Amino acid sequence: MLTSYHQKIIYSGTGRRKTSVARVNLIPGSGKLIINGLPGESYLQFSPNYLRISCLPLSILGLNKEYDIYVKAEGGGLTGQADAIRLGLARALCSINPENRTMLKSEGLLRRDARSKERKKYGLRKARKAPQYSKR
Repeated sequence: MLTSYHQKIIYSGTGRRKTSVARVNLIPGSGKLIINGLPGESYLQFSPNYLRISCLPLSILGLNKEYDIYVKAEGGGLTGQADAIRLGLARALCSINPENRTMLKSEGLLRRDARSKERKKYGLRKARKAPQYSKR
């Protein structure tokens, strides 16, 4: 989706993972990452793994310092949010240039990871963990 906001071109994409939802906006800029109003490094607790996962689509396309990334992330934990940011960023990059789609698709960055927590069943401790069996 393309919208003009104060003479700046904004590209947006939505990503989801587990119970997390991330709305990602890309603005041409210097490469800063802002998540929920905080710098991306401090929001993701300075974890190099979360930062690498979040910015993976940009690094694959070689656009690390081309766009500023503004994210509104909600729900879940940091792992789900980092993966949701990655999907939203990949979708936003596809809206910028359709040629980006082939490279991102071959890396598997446009596929939503559908795994989520399985519900607990009655008579069990968790989704599949049963209480210890007693013969007598």
